[in-house]
Amino acid sequence: MSYVSLRREIVLTAREMFNQGLVRGTWGNVSARLPDKPGLLITPSGMDYLTMTPEDIVLVEGDAVIGRWKPSTELPLHQAIYEKRPDVGAVVHTHSLYATAFAVAGRPIPVITEEMAQVVGGAVDTAPYAPCGSSALAEVAVRYLNRKQAVLLARHGLVGVGRDLKEAMLSCIIAEKTAQIAAIAHMMGGCSELGPDEIRELRDNYLYKYGQNKE
Repeated sequence: MSYVSLRREIVLTAREMFNQGLVRGTWGNVSARLPDKPGLLITPSGMDYLTMTPEDIVLVEGDAVIGRWKPSTELPLHQAIYEKRPDVGAVVHTHSLYATAFAVAGRPIPVITEEMAQVVGGAVDTAPYAPCGSSALAEVAVRYLNRKQAVLLARHGLVGVGRDLKEAMLSCIIAEKTAQIAAIAHMMGGCSELGPDEIRELRDNYLYKYGQNKE
């Protein structure tokens, strides 16, 4: 089947999501935008991540679903993000514990660490509740995601995005880690957030200077 390497990367990302404890059971989902035409590849609905193979990944082109399995029930969410965010090449949806606690409380994950500013680009806001798999959920998630790299879904979980699967996964990892730090810091008396100018500078430095292949 086509897009073999991308299918393999989606499977590896889904397994990493499971192995890091960001999901339990078969919850959560992973997708990547097709590199050469409109459409996406997405994990199938309700399939064990540890037995999933690249051949199980579902190809979606417009209204056409190509593959032997049904796509994730959150397909509308992934499609809406790709439509509104041409810079996004991958989406990872988790149900990680601390991030979901913030989603249940209806509170944003604050920007209290430099890596949160660098990777996510701001606080992770909570989109209003809408049923899972619905077009209403897709609509509010895209609106509250805005230009950032992650958004919380009320009573549900976390969505991270990136230019590729590695970045989308990192957005989820950093958001969950920051949620843990914030919860602990509040028990110790509270925490202070970085300001808008500090966030902007950290994000720009991360995007354009951090790493070996940037000037």
